[in-house]
Order: sequence, then C-alpha cells, then structure tokens
Amino acid sequence: MSETITGVPDWEDTYLDRVSDRLMHSYDLSKDETVGGERFDLVGHLEVENRKQFFHPALSYAEHDAREHVFARRVDAVSIPDLERLLDVGHDLAAEWIDADEQHYETAFTFVLVAPEIPADVREFVTDHGGRTLLKYGYFGRYEVNLVVVAPDDRETVASRHADVAAAFSLWEDVTPDRKKGLLERVVGRFR
Repeated sequence: MSETITGVPDWEDTYLDRVSDRLMHSYDLSKDETVGGERFDLVGHLEVENRKQFFHPALSYAEHDAREHVFARRVDAVSIPDLERLLDVGHDLAAEWIDADEQHYETAFTFVLVAPEIPADVREFVTDHGGRTLLKYGYFGRYEVNLVVVAPDDRETVASRHADVAAAFSLWEDVTPDRKKGLLERVVGRFR
C-alpha cells in the first residue's frame, strides 16, 4: 500500500482519493478494511474531546467525547436490503465499540455507498432514516447510524438527516466556508 507524505493512503479510485483529500485533515483514514463482516474501500475515524475549564486546565468540568466512524465503498447497485444490512452492522458495532459511561457524548457510524445511480426507493429510505439511540436514557450519551448514497457521475447525493460527512462526498459542491460573512452571521447560519 502506498502512502502520501502525510501518512494518508492513496486510492487507485480517483473519486475516493479526492474524497480522502477532504477528510484527511479531520479523520484518521485507512483503506481496504473489513469491519463487521463487510469490506470497505475507505474507512475514517474521528475523535473529539471536549473540556471546559475554570481559570486553569486542572480545574476542568463538562468533559465528554464524541466519535465518528465513516465506512465507504463502491458498489455496482444499491438496494434497501443492502442499506438494512449496513444498519444492522452499525448497531452491532455500537454494542462492541462504545464504552458507555458518563464521559461518552456521541458516536456516529456513517455508511457511504458509491453507486452508478440512486433508485427512487433507496432515496426515500435514506432520506426518511433517522437513527439516534439513547444509551441509558441519554445518561451515557447516544449513538447514531447514518446512511449516504452517492452517484458521482450523476452528481447526486442522498443522506440521512445527521450525516454531515456527506458534504465531503459531494465533490461537485464547494465546501469552503463563506469568508464574506462575519463570525456572528456564520454561527447563526449553522443553527438555522
């Protein structure tokens, strides 16, 4: 496996290689992995630790962790049973990978299928999917399983409601922030 100077693998698939260029600054990326019995061309892991402090780092409170795992692969076609199988894998991974405790805030498992086209029933299934699960009534945070289906040749993406990483797979759209807006305007825009 060849790697670039930054330690990010090179993909022979031009599309996935360009997606990795968008993800590499936030995610630890790997290629050709089998997870939960499923093979994926691109796998990414993101971990964020949040802490608030009172005057000094030694006086911290409100510590919690958030993680996101992205699993992407090319497929010849996509169907609802394919997506249901990935949802099951996501729930199984949640049971295995999450250390449910007071510090856990959120873990997201996002499955991305890169297909030649997006059938209407798949589009509806993905759009209607909202997979958040509270752990111990939310006391140990939550996890969610997200779905994204991309048809790069048609320049189409369909994603679950909370699958923000879908923007990285929509190469035909600009993801650079609008620098003309002020800070307050950009923050308010995020919550609209």
